[in-house]
Amino acid sequence: MGYLLNIRCTSFWGSKTESILLTIFVLPEFHGKGIGRKIINTLEQDEFYVRATRIEIPASITATEFYRKFGYDYKNGVKELDEEHHYRLEKFKEAGQ
Repeated sequence: MGYLLNIRCTSFWGSKTESILLTIFVLPEFHGKGIGRKIINTLEQDEFYVRATRIEIPASITATEFYRKFGYDYKNGVKELDEEHHYRLEKFKEAGQ
């Protein structure tokens, strides 16, 4: 099994209603085996996710469509890479879900 390091769900700049999922990586040889889905399902039970109404993910080019399957979409409808070469994705939901 590959190692996954420093997976975080944290508040977005101290906000109680916004959170961010950071540094989620699955080694390519483990893609398509359900590992990423398990990670997202686990993070979406985290207290920072549950209390938030907006969650942001800086997604790599290869991970963007994966996150979109979970309801994340391009932040403000902008489909451009940022200065870190990530797409900024976001998801809106009701707090407590």
